[in-house]
Amino acid sequence: MTYIAKPKFHHPGLPKNDLGFTHRDYEGKISTLCAGCGHDSITASIIEACFELSIEPHRVAKISGIGCSSKTPDYFLGNSHGFNSVHGRMPSVLTGANLANRELIYLGVSGDGDSASIGFGQFAHSIRRGVNMTYIVENNGVYGLTKG
Repeated sequence: MTYIAKPKFHHPGLPKNDLGFTHRDYEGKISTLCAGCGHDSITASIIEACFELSIEPHRVAKISGIGCSSKTPDYFLGNSHGFNSVHGRMPSVLTGANLANRELIYLGVSGDGDSASIGFGQFAHSIRRGVNMTYIVENNGVYGLTKG
């Protein structure tokens, strides 16, 4: 059940990075995505990368759009900043946040519909502006999720 929080207990023998954080410190809520989708693998990779790079979770801003892929930021870096924007407008919201605070590490998470369709113009302009961000496009092969 997704309303049950992950236990806060950490085994004392879990490996720690240079900052003293364990993998559990980089996790978020329990995933509600379909088994075998692939989005959870991307989430696990982000957790592993942040752990290995010793990134402080509170220094990350996660911005997402709408859809299954945009739910994934809730499943990693639970102690980071986050914002779920309007469909296709994530790059513009991320650009504005980046202008307001350049000290954060910006991670944009979007889906195939968000990026390749309604949000393509927003994406192109963020690239043209050279916004300092990591832009992840998650394609689960279900373009038009609400349409069937």
